[in-house]
Amino acid sequence: MALSCKELLKNYRENNYEKIPKKLAFKGVSIKDIYNITAPFFDNDIETLAGRVEDRNSELSKVMFFQRHDNNWCHVVNSPVFNLQDPFFTKIKGDLIIGGVQIFPNNINGKIESWRTVMYKGKDIFNLKLFFIGPDDMKDLRIVELNSGEIGIFSRPQGIKGGKGKIGFTKVDTIDHLSIGIINNASLLNDLFEDSEWGGANAIYPLFDNYVGVLGHIACSDENNNRHYYSMSFIFDTETSKYSDVKILAERSDFLPGESKRPDLNDVIFSGGMILNDEKAFLYTGVSDAESQIIEINNPFIDFTKNCMKGSL
Repeated sequence: MALSCKELLKNYRENNYEKIPKKLAFKGVSIKDIYNITAPFFDNDIETLAGRVEDRNSELSKVMFFQRHDNNWCHVVNSPVFNLQDPFFTKIKGDLIIGGVQIFPNNINGKIESWRTVMYKGKDIFNLKLFFIGPDDMKDLRIVELNSGEIGIFSRPQGIKGGKGKIGFTKVDTIDHLSIGIINNASLLNDLFEDSEWGGANAIYPLFDNYVGVLGHIACSDENNNRHYYSMSFIFDTETSKYSDVKILAERSDFLPGESKRPDLNDVIFSGGMILNDEKAFLYTGVSDAESQIIEINNPFIDFTKNCMKGSL
């Protein structure tokens, strides 16, 4: 049975430990919020990340690329700019995959009426070409190259299938077999979230054999419609579809104080990705839909890797 955000948060706080947060500084984009970043990746041997860039009073976002120079992340001049939200990346067969959420606002009142995940592929950020458009009304669609060479697909349907948002899983032999039909038919991980809550996968980390570590978010709302988002992880067996319980990795109060896009988003963090470093990990996170921070945490997959899956999930 799924544990609620309240129960997971209680467990987390009882076992909390000191963490080291730091705000990320960006250059080259004037008076914009930059948040919901990816973890860094190497593009032509240069440390690079993608971030969601927008005005404080708007959700009409752009995804832009930044590269590290000393202690700043500087906009990459002449790099592509996509009209997307919430970027992510992975690498498959040596190609860089960049994705994000395409939104469709109402022409009259500007309210976002629908969305979908789109993905680009190329050898580097300057050679990205659109290669896949996901199902309507699905955010948090992620793909990963598994140790078997197959492509794992983590979906996030909402509505009749998925309610407020549940994670599904399926896989295909090659990236060329990726299709809307296969994604829509992915089996749900029904006991991962309570029906009144929601979540999604943000980044996938192949571990060993058929196991992957999933970094994601779990969320709920309170009686005042304030949203509460937490970074979480779990272990997933891509052969049997068994999975461990969700474990919260961080909450908003672990990070440095800062601004918020709106009052109802004060308690929101959005996991962008991690750099795993043996016992520790660096978690790259969007904070309160207004800024980006990095926090050093314990590697959430290290104990599982050390134990090499003695017993079942």
